[in-house]
Amino acid sequence: MTSPTNAQNRRALIGQSPRLVVKIGSALLTNEGRGLDKTAIAAWVAQMAAIVHAGHELVLVSSGAVAAGMTRLGWKERPSSIHELQAAAAVGQMGLIQTYEEAFGAFGIATAQILLDHDDLSSRERYLNARSTLRTLTGLKVVPVVNENDTVVTDEIRFGDNDTLGALVANLIEADTLILLTDQLGMYNADPRKHQDAVILSERAASDSQLDAMAGGGGVLGRGGMATKLRAARLAARSGANTVIVGGRIPDVLNRLMQGEDLGTLLYAQDAPMAARKQWLAGQLQVRGTLVLDDGAVQVLTTSGKSLLPVGVRQVQGQFTRGDLVSCRALDGREIARGLVNYHADEARKIAGKPSAQIHDLLGYKDYDELIHRDNLILV
Repeated sequence: MTSPTNAQNRRALIGQSPRLVVKIGSALLTNEGRGLDKTAIAAWVAQMAAIVHAGHELVLVSSGAVAAGMTRLGWKERPSSIHELQAAAAVGQMGLIQTYEEAFGAFGIATAQILLDHDDLSSRERYLNARSTLRTLTGLKVVPVVNENDTVVTDEIRFGDNDTLGALVANLIEADTLILLTDQLGMYNADPRKHQDAVILSERAASDSQLDAMAGGGGVLGRGGMATKLRAARLAARSGANTVIVGGRIPDVLNRLMQGEDLGTLLYAQDAPMAARKQWLAGQLQVRGTLVLDDGAVQVLTTSGKSLLPVGVRQVQGQFTRGDLVSCRALDGREIARGLVNYHADEARKIAGKPSAQIHDLLGYKDYDELIHRDNLILV
C-alpha cells in the first residue's frame, strides 16, 4: 500500500489494505461484564467475513478471555492474584473461541487459535515461526484469533494489554492497518467524561507529542485505556501501519471504515511500510554473524534491489540462528548490507555457493529460496 499524502487518501486506503489486524476489547465483547455478547460478536464477525471474502487478509486480536471467565465463575471484580487471573482466562477462553468458531463458520470461514506471550516475540526464531504460521493461515483465508497466553503468562513476560499485542501482531505480519474497536467513539482532545465540549480527533500523526496529554487510563474489565491505544498506534507505525481507534458499537463500523468513511480517530504512520520496517531493521537488532559475498552478489544487491541467494555467498562467519541480523560484506571487507537470515549458521555454510534448487537435497528441507529476502535487507 502506498504512503498517502492527505486525509482523504488515508481514509480511502483503509479499504485497499491487503492485510488488516482487528482488535476487540473486553468491555465490548462482554457487554461491560455481563458475559459474552454473542449478538454483538455475530455482527462484528459478519463484517470481518465480508472483508475476508473481498480478498483481504485479516487477523483478529481478541480480548475477553479473563472477563468471560469471571462471568462464568461468578466473580464481580477482576482478581489481582496471577493464579486467579490465569484460572479465569482458562475458563473463559473455551467459550470465547467456541463463539468465534461458530460465528465465522456460518460464513464458511475457518478460524485458528493463536496464544502468544512475550517470549514468542522476543526470540527472533520464534518470532519468525509465529509470523510464518500467521501468514500461512491468512493466505489460506483462515482467520487467526490471537490472544495473550493468559493461562501461563506472568507479569514479567506480560504484554500488558491487548492493544499492545495488536500492534505487535501488526508488526509481525506487516499489516497495513490496525483497527482498535473500543467502547469510545474515538480519541478525544480531552476526557469526554469530564469535558462536555471534548471533540473526537479525526486524524493525527501517531508520533504527535500533543496526543500524550489527551490520553487517559483503563477501565474495570480491561487493562487498556486510550493511553495504551496511543502507545499501540506508535508501535504499529514502526512498521508503517496506520491505526484506527473507533467505537465498536457504531453500526456496521468495519464495513464503513473499509468504504473510507470518517469514523473514529486515524493515527497514521509518517513513513511508508517498507521504509519504516527497514528503519526498524537497521536500528533495533544486534549483528550476529557475517556473510561474505562474491562480486556478482554485491552487484545484484546494490543495483537491482533483489534478495540474497545462497549461490552468491563465499563464506559464512559466526554463529547465528534463523531470524538473526547478519552483515553482508564484499570480498574486500566492505559492509554492503544487513538483513534477517532465513537459515541457521551451520545450514548457511552447507548451502553457501550452491543454487537454491539444491537446498532441499543439502538440508533435507527448504523453507526459502533466499538466504535473506529483499524485504528483510537494508543497504548500508
